[in-house]
Order: sequence, then C-alpha cells, then structure tokens
Amino acid sequence: MKHVQRLDDPSVEQTLQVKPVQKTINGKSLTTPFPSPADWRDQWIYFLMVDRFNNPHALPAHPDPYLPYQGGKFEGILHKVDYLKELGVGAIWLSPVHYNPQWFKDYYGGYGIQDFLRIEPRFCKDTDAAYEDPALADEEFRNLVDEVHARGMYVVADIVLNHMGDLFNYEAMKDTREWKDGGAFAHYDVYWRDKDGTPQGSWTDIGAVDPLHRDAGPSPRELQRNDFFRRRGCGQDGMPIKMGDFDCLKELVTDYLEVDAGVYPVRNILIRAFQYFISKFDVDAFRIDTLQYVDKKFARIFGNAMREHALSIGKKNFLCMGEVWQDDKEEKIAEFIGRNSQSDYGIIGVDTAIDFPMRKRLVETIKGRKDEYGILRQIPPKHMAMHYEHRQEVLRGISSSHGDAGGHYVTFLDNHDLNERFGAWIRDEQVTMGLTCLFTMIGIPCVYYGTEQGLRGHGDTREYSREALWGHAQFEMDHPFYQHIKTLAELRKKHPALSYGRQYFRPCSGDGTNFGHSSYAGGVIAYSRILNTSELIVVANTSTTETQDLHVIVDRHLNFNGYQFNVIHTNQLPAAPTDPVANNGHRASVRVKLKPMEVQVLA
Repeated sequence: MKHVQRLDDPSVEQTLQVKPVQKTINGKSLTTPFPSPADWRDQWIYFLMVDRFNNPHALPAHPDPYLPYQGGKFEGILHKVDYLKELGVGAIWLSPVHYNPQWFKDYYGGYGIQDFLRIEPRFCKDTDAAYEDPALADEEFRNLVDEVHARGMYVVADIVLNHMGDLFNYEAMKDTREWKDGGAFAHYDVYWRDKDGTPQGSWTDIGAVDPLHRDAGPSPRELQRNDFFRRRGCGQDGMPIKMGDFDCLKELVTDYLEVDAGVYPVRNILIRAFQYFISKFDVDAFRIDTLQYVDKKFARIFGNAMREHALSIGKKNFLCMGEVWQDDKEEKIAEFIGRNSQSDYGIIGVDTAIDFPMRKRLVETIKGRKDEYGILRQIPPKHMAMHYEHRQEVLRGISSSHGDAGGHYVTFLDNHDLNERFGAWIRDEQVTMGLTCLFTMIGIPCVYYGTEQGLRGHGDTREYSREALWGHAQFEMDHPFYQHIKTLAELRKKHPALSYGRQYFRPCSGDGTNFGHSSYAGGVIAYSRILNTSELIVVANTSTTETQDLHVIVDRHLNFNGYQFNVIHTNQLPAAPTDPVANNGHRASVRVKLKPMEVQVLA
C-alpha cells in the first residue's frame, strides 16, 4: 500500500475507484469491498477502545486509570476476534484509529486527530516501524478488517468531523478557554506547534511554513490553512452551532464558503478523505463523534456522500451513526437522522443516532441515579413509556413505519464518556435485566467492552470506565455475563420481532381491572414487540426486594382467550409459568409472576 499525504495524489482517485476482488483469509474466501448487511437491525454492536481492549503480550494493566496508552493493539483485537464471534457480535465498533499527534502522550482515546490519511502507529505491532513507514500501519489495520470480515462480522470506524487535535496555541498563551465574540470572522492570532508539540512564535500562518514536517500541522495538506480553523477559543453551550474549540481540540470551519467558487472547501476535503478511508480499509460504517456540533447541513451532506460512495463500490447499506448527546431533546436528534427528514435542507440525514434519551431512562429505572447524598434512587417505569410516546410523535415525519424506527437508534447502557459502568453499584441480576431489555427493546443494541466480563469501573471521571480489559479479566467464555449476552444474541436472531417489530409499552394491573404504567420506583417495565401476527412480551421487575404478581396487557386481536404465553428467557431460573390469556373482547391480558430483579421474555 502506498501512503499519501495529499488528496490530489493520483493514487487517491485510483483507490476511490476500487473494484471487487476475491481474497483468501486464513482459508476463507472473501469478497472486497465487503458487502453490507441487508439490515443493520440484524446486527448488534460491540464497542471497544483500541488501547484498552487487549494487549497481545499479556502485560499487566496499570492500576492508575489516568495512565495513558496501556498498550492495546490491533494485534490484540485480532487475537480475540473468535472470542467476539462466539459471543454473537455482529459488528465491532473501534475507537478512532487515525493518527494523533505523537507528542500528545497523555491521551489514548484517538479523538484528537492530526492526520486523516494515516493510521495511529501506537496501535501497531511494531510502533517504531509503523511510525517510520505509515504503509505498514495501513497494512496492519486493513488485515484486521479483513479478518473480521472473514468471520462474517462488520467494522464500525469511529471518526471526527468537528475538530482535530491540539495543533496550535492561542497568541502567547498555552491555551485559552474564553470564547472570542465579535462576529462570524472573529479569531485570535495563533502559534502553530512543531512536530514535538512546541508552539513556534514565527508560525502564525501554517500555509507559509516551508518546509513543514509531516508531524506538524494538519493533514491532508489541503487543510493547512489558518482560515479552515475557528481560532476563537473554547465553544459555548446554548449556541446553534458550537462555533468554538472542543476543549483543547481545534474546531474546523465546516461552514466555510468560498463565495466566488461557490464551494465549501473544508467539507469537500473531509468528504474525500473519508471516502478514501472507506475504499482503502473496507470499513462498513462510521460512528461520527460530536455530530451535534457540526453544521447541520454538512452533517446531512456528509451522511449522503458516504452512502453514495459506498453504493458506488458495492457496499449497499453503509451505516452512519451520529453522536447527538441529548438526554431529553428528541427534536434535536430528529434534525440529523432519517431519510425523510424534518430538515429544511431536503437532504437525507445520517442513518441512526446513539440513543442517549432511552439509555438515561432505562438506567435510572433499573439501577437508579445517585442523589445529593450518594444514594441510588430509581425512577418509575412510567417515565420510559411517556418518553417513548413523545418519541413516536417526533418520528412521525421521519420513519416510514413504526418498526422502521428501530433502525434510527443505537441503544446502549454505558460507554466511554460516562464516569461509571452500568454494572457499578448494582447486583448481577440488575445487570442481566438491563442487558435483556437492551437486546429486546427497539433499536440496534450496543454493548460496551468488558460488560461480558463483569467490569464495574466507577469514579469521579470517565477514566474509571475505561479499564484495560486484559488486566481486569481473562476473556472467560464461561463467565455468566458472557453466556447471558450470547443467549440474548441467539434469542434476537431466532425471533425477528425483536429486530423489526413495533414496540408498545404495556399497562399493568395488580387486580386485573385497573391498568396503568408503573408510576412508582421499583415498578415493572412491560412492553411488547409485534411483527405481523407474532407478539413477544418483556416484563422486568425493577424492585430489589419485592415480588410481583400482575396482569399485563397484550394485543387482543392476536391473543384469544386461553392462548398460552411461555417464558422463553429469564435471568433467574426457574421462572414461574404464566396463566393463559384472559380476553373478554375489550381487553386481553396475561398474568405473570416475577421475583425481585427478574426479567422474563414471553412468546
């Protein structure tokens, strides 16, 4: 593989026009570009941080959560691809693999990109060799992607459009936090950093620095213009567009317009760079970091450009999922997603968003949230039902059908941006209840690495939820959580309603007469998934101490009097059998009995 530094290099166009070929990977025949899944709702996603998943040389993980670069490698992931396949994983989401400033040694996450055309050598088997020859890093990453594909799984690459790394200082200061007001063109003078990260007093215009070391300034070289960066300090919340840096990471001006030419150069550079990335490395999807801070029109144009390029090379269902971190504003998420968008721009949006709103409610219902005294307090299940009803209204102009909404959200319980893992502070039964709901609720499930091995990191910063997995677990395939997730993956595959079905939160009753959603903490979560004539019921008792004996509404047109629901999954054996359906023509219900912290799936 030839490494390039400019997008106008002739080899870039050659790579963009990649044609299908057959490969043999460890005796397995493989078509590249690798065909997309027919429907992403058929998959579930396993999210791992490259540096924290597996050190292939089994060095002990350092106990200090703040220590950078623990030593996770592409090679370590490769060694555990079969472990993930056996778990039932459909797609592996990798934290960013693009090149970060090498002097920036205190940050391993990958979100401070310096070069959109290079792979991070610190994730490679021989870091020094990969640094000296970037083509070696390219080859190693592509080999990992091919090995994942050879096992029938897909690769989601984490990317950043909003910002790049800490590539310059403001004036004579080491940094600045104060946003500079004064109109669209207001900016500070800046000093660009050299390859060692040292600001150079004479480097006030990156385009005038000649020669420029490959480890200084942004890359591709087409980005080496001051006016392509905001240079106005740290952004402020509450603005239509963040319009400023993301902490110390420098924001790109994606809304920059060259009026005479009528083009947006930064957008065009990013689009071409990531189309090149798709063709070169054959990834199947992008997770777009901080999408809510990107100019909305560009966010839509980017998603469409990736989709069309992927179609042109034979990947017919390339997925773009955006991080739109809104715990309550469904309307904000709706600005970015959907092929029948609410946007005024008339452009197809990204395919799906990370489901922060439902995560918040699911976690606070099952686990609770800490009050001012540090006590975990749960919220009533009714809040989940109410929010879901609101979501349905918001999606009315986006989704073509009720069940279609499942493709617009990637659901999760925890991730690398939270201070604690879902399993922190709670019992095993609550963890398995949360996982069961995750795999049976509408959406594409995503599991954070280490959940299957019982990681429970927590603290006052997000570093505590980013443990190095190999140092805290031994990748045990007989671990109860590993086996539970494997069972849920098989259940989802066996019952199409869990992937494509409509969802309805179901009222419950203790006496079989007065029905409603549980309005008290420790109540019962109840919902149906319906596909054609098939209905599955999920009931979860969130109380840690009380048993529940209650009636749950089911579809009266599908379930006649005397029909029998069976428990096809529970997190606590043995499960009490259900009573036959009671259907009086006006209402149908089924009676279930649940132990504390028990969840059942009925069919």
